[in-house]
Amino acid sequence: MSALKSLTLATALICAASASQAAFCSDTGGRYEAWKSEMAAEARAAGVGERGIAALMASSYSQATIGADRNQRSFRYTLDKFMQVRGAETIIRQGKQRKAKNANLYAALEQRYGVPAGVLLAIHGMETAFGGFMGDTNIVSAIATLTYDCRRSDFFRPHLIGALRLVDQGSITSNSVGAKHGEWGHTQFLPGNALTYGVDGNGDGKVDLNNLTDAMASTANFLRQKGWQPGLGYQEGEPNFAVIKQWNAATVYQQAIAIMGKRIDG
Repeated sequence: MSALKSLTLATALICAASASQAAFCSDTGGRYEAWKSEMAAEARAAGVGERGIAALMASSYSQATIGADRNQRSFRYTLDKFMQVRGAETIIRQGKQRKAKNANLYAALEQRYGVPAGVLLAIHGMETAFGGFMGDTNIVSAIATLTYDCRRSDFFRPHLIGALRLVDQGSITSNSVGAKHGEWGHTQFLPGNALTYGVDGNGDGKVDLNNLTDAMASTANFLRQKGWQPGLGYQEGEPNFAVIKQWNAATVYQQAIAIMGKRIDG
């Protein structure tokens, strides 16, 4: 056997071993119940406790989540159309009002994390209309469905583990609701990011992203940890625009946040 063939075989065996450790995926909901048992074993191996496992086993396949995942049309709009559809002028107007009303909060966040109020408020307005609608979909079911689905299993698996660990620590429950992709709270954190970057902004001893102060502090912390440079610009072509890309991968979203943030900040 040649060295090349030996290497190829070894690689294949490693890949097969890795695949055998991960729960299977499917493009339909028909095998979801069987998948949950496989995923539970994987979650236990990742350190998830019994409350998290129970939440996974109580979850159900979310057809609404799959529908939303297949129909994200607004990200294909032009920038002008995207901003019109997403209500940019309303976000800017209300963002200015909220900045003035909560000046101390946003000043404290900028002092600590270096992120200007405009960026945080633009994200808040874009994601949930400033908390007006934070979702109606079971978080664990949504993120489990996306992990089970073959389209982006590898991306969502760490977020499912994160969601189950959030259940373990009491930050969310098996009944907590969020957006269609399992995002949680005022600025719609995916669970793995909530676990990693969530901050107890109001000092009550827990991270609750349905709480405005916790959510704003967590969003600022996420951006800072992703490389935000205090005092530098965040418009397209400026240093901190690259950090906005870490929040959302859609170009029109990134551009809209930068434009709205600048106008909110004045």
